[in-house]
Amino acid sequence: MFICLLTISLTGKSQTLTAHVKGQVTDEKGKPLELVNISLEGLAVGTSSDENGQFILQVPARKEETLYISRVGYQSIEMKILLAPGEEKTITPVLKLLPGKIDEVTVSEARRQKNGMSTLNPKLTTHIPEVSGGGVEALLKTMPGVYSNNELSSRYSVRGGNFDENLVYINGIEVYRPFLVRSGQQEGLSIINPDMVSSIEFSSGGFDASYGDKMSSVLDIHYRKPQQTAASAEISLLGASAHFEGTALKNRFTHTTGIRYKTNRYLLGTLDQKGDYSPNFLDFQTYLTYQFSPKLTLGFLGNIASNVYQFIPTTRETQYGTWSQVYQLKIYFDGQEKDRYETKLGALNLDFHPIDKLHLKLTASAFHSVETERYDILGQYLLNEVDISPGSATYADSTMNIGIGSYLDHARNNLDARVMSLEHRGELREGNHKVDWGLQFRHETFDEKINEWQMRDSAGYSLPRNDQSVELYQSVNAKNNISSNRFSGFVQDTWTIPVAGGNVYLNGGIRAQYWNFNNQSIVSPRISATWYPNWKKNYVFRVAWGKYQQMPFFKELQTIDGQINRNVKAQEATHYVAGVDHLFRLWERPFKLSSELYYKSLRNLIPYQIDNIRIRYLSGEVAKGYAYGLDMKLNGEFVSGIQSWASLSLMKTEEDIIGDQHTITDANGNTQIVYPGYIPRPTDQRVNFSLFFQDYFPGYPSIKMYLTLHYGSKLPFGPPNSKRWMDTFRMPPYRRVDIGFTKTLFSGENRNMKTRLGVKNASVSLEVFNLMDINNTISYFWVTDVYNQMHAVPNYLTGRRINLKLSARF
Repeated sequence: MFICLLTISLTGKSQTLTAHVKGQVTDEKGKPLELVNISLEGLAVGTSSDENGQFILQVPARKEETLYISRVGYQSIEMKILLAPGEEKTITPVLKLLPGKIDEVTVSEARRQKNGMSTLNPKLTTHIPEVSGGGVEALLKTMPGVYSNNELSSRYSVRGGNFDENLVYINGIEVYRPFLVRSGQQEGLSIINPDMVSSIEFSSGGFDASYGDKMSSVLDIHYRKPQQTAASAEISLLGASAHFEGTALKNRFTHTTGIRYKTNRYLLGTLDQKGDYSPNFLDFQTYLTYQFSPKLTLGFLGNIASNVYQFIPTTRETQYGTWSQVYQLKIYFDGQEKDRYETKLGALNLDFHPIDKLHLKLTASAFHSVETERYDILGQYLLNEVDISPGSATYADSTMNIGIGSYLDHARNNLDARVMSLEHRGELREGNHKVDWGLQFRHETFDEKINEWQMRDSAGYSLPRNDQSVELYQSVNAKNNISSNRFSGFVQDTWTIPVAGGNVYLNGGIRAQYWNFNNQSIVSPRISATWYPNWKKNYVFRVAWGKYQQMPFFKELQTIDGQINRNVKAQEATHYVAGVDHLFRLWERPFKLSSELYYKSLRNLIPYQIDNIRIRYLSGEVAKGYAYGLDMKLNGEFVSGIQSWASLSLMKTEEDIIGDQHTITDANGNTQIVYPGYIPRPTDQRVNFSLFFQDYFPGYPSIKMYLTLHYGSKLPFGPPNSKRWMDTFRMPPYRRVDIGFTKTLFSGENRNMKTRLGVKNASVSLEVFNLMDINNTISYFWVTDVYNQMHAVPNYLTGRRINLKLSARF
């Protein structure tokens, strides 16, 4: 934070080295254009136009720069500028539509206005300092209502929901993650390749019926259809990536292809558990389109990902406790772990525009995941008390052993999952109405074999202790084969209503789904309204209501012993959302304050427990619950010409498991029935604050800083193999700061160098992960001492690391 404040202060003292460009961007009809990107070519400096098409941008003085003005679906403009210190220049650029892009632009604008989707700048995904391999998700985690307490994972939770309650689409195709992953270090790359992304839209609740049947959020990603040949490459201590794109056959054929490699061995070296980490993650994606005619286009999306995680542990040493009592756990290991997750995705879509008002689309997709888990790990541990008496001759040394034992973990798990779907979607525009509809058939097969167990030995006794036999601490052995079909559809109408005080956009729709596995049919109505009043001050009001019924997928069907429960029904959430956006100017710069209140009524919930990122559903139990809160975001140019934002979320979510009463017996033998009632859900994070801040050195806009800050309050947890009502302890809050500095090597003045190398721009970055070197807890390892007391030993996440990254665009 000191760096941020210092840089802001220096910025204020350097006005003589800068100038300003301002103006209004319009289309060919004179209509103001919002969300137009205005940036300096080759430099990390830019802004975007407001709802009136207006913008203001601070630029370096006494240097000729190239101003780059662009918006999806429009022809880009380049303008040369050379300003004196303190000079202010006004321009009025006019953007022209690209041929054949009328429908695409109209649909994008309608979706932004009427569906309550937040739009994020894809360019920021390549700069934000992050370690999970998911630049889009890292940016998403700074949004209000979104949280994650694991920097190694690209998974996130939204407004009290878990990871499995989020919808993710790429070009209209729902995508999936591997199912057996237990921890962030095993997860690998996100399926979203940030080098290929053209637009990012996100809703944390109250989204419309065109999106599927999950209870929390929707992330809608669209890959780029290039207009010219381009490429990029990047290499760092965490891996490498490259992409290339272009057109052929007189722009009728377009292609965008990316390949990524990631290894987080360097990061995992900061964990308490030492050993030979060998994680290797590889991802290949391509998006191809061919335009048969202005009315007919064929597209293909393909993805192949191979994630291999191999680990040979040696030792672990963890200190924990309080100021008055400190313990040390030391473990010596034998054995190894080797996991493999291989996924493939292929999708064909046919777009047909018989007339300007009608858009028809047919999509066929197939997803295949082959996953294996193999590990045999023997751990022998010592639990000691540590001397913390100042001046003691044994200060910081172990003074007494209070626990000794061993454990053996074994697994031979296999999963073969296939999901195939065929979907038709349509859109018809008539007057002030836009009607959307869709029908989908989906076939799923899962073939699983589970064989995993854990043996615990504490002070010579096998746990759980039994005088008659030796029992395993935990054991799951099952074979499951599932084949099922789903039928779903939706219809909705978006209606524009001019009123005296402005414009109102109404969206009403209904979804339906039938699943032959549990023979359940569901119907989910949804409605929202957005009002843009014609007031002197710019406000936008939005309300939404809807039912979101999430049919079980594979993981929700499994009981704790690995068997399949065929009687599980859809979980239900009813969203009530009310929000307001206020656009204003501060320090002659654009700002936007967004606030949203929400309440979610939850029914027919499947309770679950979380260990790291593994969700263990308690299938067979049913709960009711609620979630409510307030999300706020302040977005604007804290530094002139650069967007930054701060997000604050206040939330509470609880559930009441039906029939979870239990009896207790006092010292006199009297029994009493206890009803736990409402207890915190595993995602009950009451306070979450995130900051994404950008800055550049005064007079040197080619050097830019990116900073992310996260604070998440304490999450619930409980002892191992316990009942759900016992999960009422709280782990420490999650606190993390990541910072990155980027120096642009090739910019506007390096013409000769760029021509010789074919490089449009290149940059080098220095990133510091976990700047404050805070030990964040993700889960607990439980051990028993000689007094038969259980100790929750924290499993810490990664420590401070420095990363170097070199990027180039061609």
